[in-house]
Amino acid sequence: MGSFAKKVEKFWEVFYEHGGYTRVLTGLRNTFYIAVAGLVIGIIIGTIIAIIAVSPKYKRLPRILNRICRLYVGFFRGSPMVVQLLLFYFVLLPLFGSRMTPLSVCMLVFGLNSGAYVSEIMRGGIMSVDPGQMEAARALGLSYWVSMLKVVVPQAVKNIIPTLGNEFIVLIKETSIVSFVGASDLYVAFSYIGSNTYEFMVPYLVMALIYIVLVAIIALIVKMIERSLRKSDRRN
Repeated sequence: MGSFAKKVEKFWEVFYEHGGYTRVLTGLRNTFYIAVAGLVIGIIIGTIIAIIAVSPKYKRLPRILNRICRLYVGFFRGSPMVVQLLLFYFVLLPLFGSRMTPLSVCMLVFGLNSGAYVSEIMRGGIMSVDPGQMEAARALGLSYWVSMLKVVVPQAVKNIIPTLGNEFIVLIKETSIVSFVGASDLYVAFSYIGSNTYEFMVPYLVMALIYIVLVAIIALIVKMIERSLRKSDRRN
C-alpha cells in the first residue's frame, strides 16, 4: 500500500502542481470535438447513403450512385481506423497539398468512418418505418427526397437513437488512436504524466476511469432521450 501511495503522490505532483491537468483538459476537449464532429458528419453522410441504398434503381444514376456508396462503405468498414488516419494524413493530404491540422484531419476521418456505419444503421431505421408513410407523402405531391427527409427519416431516427448512442460511444473510445497523427487526446495527456513520473500505473488507471465515466454519462443521456421520445409518442 505504501508503494501505491507513493505512486499516487507522484501522479498528483505532476498532474496538479506541474500543470498536467491542463493537458488532460485539452485532451478531453479534443476527444469531445473529434467524437461529436465525427458523429455529426457521419449522420449526414450515412443518411444520404442510406436514402440512395433504399431508393428505386429504375434509372442509371441511382445505380451508379449506389455502387459508389457500396465502395465507400466497403473501404471504411473493411480497414482499421488507424490505417485510415495514417493514409489521409501522410499520403492523401500531401498529394493534394492540404495543410489541415491533425485535429481537423481526425474530425474528418472519424466522420467519414462513422458515415459508413451510420449508413447501415440508418438504412435499417428507414426499412423499419411503415411503407405507407412514404406512399402518403408521395400522394400529397412531395418528391421522393423531400418525402424521405421530412417524413421517413425523422421517424427512422427515433428507432435508431440507441444505436446512434452506441456509435458515439465507439467514437469516444476510438479517439485514443489520434496520437498516431500528432493530435492531443487523453492518451497523450496521461502518457505525458507517466513519462514525467516514470510510472504509468496510476495515470493509466485514471485514464481508464475517465473513459468509463464518459461512456456511463453518454449511456445515461441516451436512455433519457429514449424515455422522452416514448412519452411524446404516447401523448400523440
